[in-house]
Amino acid sequence: MAMNKNTVLAWATTIMILVGLGLIGLGAFRYDDVAGWGFAAVGVGFFAIAWVFNALKGRV
Repeated sequence: MAMNKNTVLAWATTIMILVGLGLIGLGAFRYDDVAGWGFAAVGVGFFAIAWVFNALKGRV
């Protein structure tokens, strides 16, 4: 399977969305104290980076 730049960015976007969902889930369900807010904030940051990767998909 040959992977070009667009498929690499698509895989990176998918993996970052899954990690972001996992971090938000940890913040929401595992940690009920202040650490949960940190996990959720980092998860939202992963979503932002995944959005940038998705926007770059056709331009690189």
